[in-house]
Amino acid sequence: MTGPQPRACVTQIPAYVAGKPPAPRPDMTTYKLSSNENPFGPLPGVLEAAARAAEQMNRYPDMGSTALYAALSDKLGVATDELALATGSVALIYQLVQAFCEPGDEVVYAWRSFEAYPIGVTAAGARSVQVPVTADGRHDLDAMAAAVTERTRIVLVCTPNNPTGPAVSQRELDDFLAKVPSHVLVVVDEAYVEFVRMSDPVDGVATVRAHDNVVATRTFSKAYGLAGFRVGYAVGPAPLTGALRAVSLPFGVSGVAQAAALASLAAEAQLLERVDSLVAERDRVVRGLAEAGVVVPEAQGNFIWLATGDRTAELAAAADDLGIVVRPFAGDGARVSIGEVEANDRTIELGRTFSFGS
Repeated sequence: MTGPQPRACVTQIPAYVAGKPPAPRPDMTTYKLSSNENPFGPLPGVLEAAARAAEQMNRYPDMGSTALYAALSDKLGVATDELALATGSVALIYQLVQAFCEPGDEVVYAWRSFEAYPIGVTAAGARSVQVPVTADGRHDLDAMAAAVTERTRIVLVCTPNNPTGPAVSQRELDDFLAKVPSHVLVVVDEAYVEFVRMSDPVDGVATVRAHDNVVATRTFSKAYGLAGFRVGYAVGPAPLTGALRAVSLPFGVSGVAQAAALASLAAEAQLLERVDSLVAERDRVVRGLAEAGVVVPEAQGNFIWLATGDRTAELAAAADDLGIVVRPFAGDGARVSIGEVEANDRTIELGRTFSFGS
């Protein structure tokens, strides 16, 4: 081929596999439990705010996201220059690697973890250093600290870990940070922070205040139910968030997304009630599976992990038969989102009917 050629790293980028939607069936309602989406519709006032913003679609959005930066500043108690917005927290991960890594630099993260990490790292020409999670799906922070070399520029800590479920405690994170050189950027990915119910949970904002080399990323996609609008934010020291804003796509966060995020922040009381109900459903699913003899890793997000190894495709097919679509990771296991009550009932039924021990 004699035409233009992409950079060599582009040909090595692994494909992102999105959770597939369920196929309609005449005999039953089917449910999508493959993308960790919030099953609830828009919070009160959010749809109206988005519709009003859509009336201005012929105009560019506020590139500075002024109102949303101000609202997040008030909510989190940080300065606006300690914030960076992007089209979901995944975009922030990509931008962090772009801003801080030269080709060949290393990015350390647990594996299996968020599927987009190796994509963002490879796209930037950097090198992934994947540290296996423990048998119960947790970050092996000692091994991750040991994996840091002179070429390491970024360490990603996904808490709760997607797709396995467990979260890192604040003490564990503090002990880990004490081992990481100050020139290495540690990114605390808190996409599911609102769902965490554990003793000593990580406080990303407080951690950022205590360290010059930490950035926390969060999203409006999960708890806030704005997955379709793509808006996330990072909190960090001003020099780090300034670098993020420098490489961001101009006008990336749409006016509709900004309006919906602002309205969602204003409706946070209702949001927290919904999150509590999803946590209660998550705990019910975990109990139901345990009663069926299926033990899952500690679930701190809005999903559970079924470690089915080589039988993962079989599990996904069994779930399809029950009218639920899960997210299989070939050879490892399947992530099952917490959804509507009926969908969750079918997840428990899957635990009762699938032969996990075979």
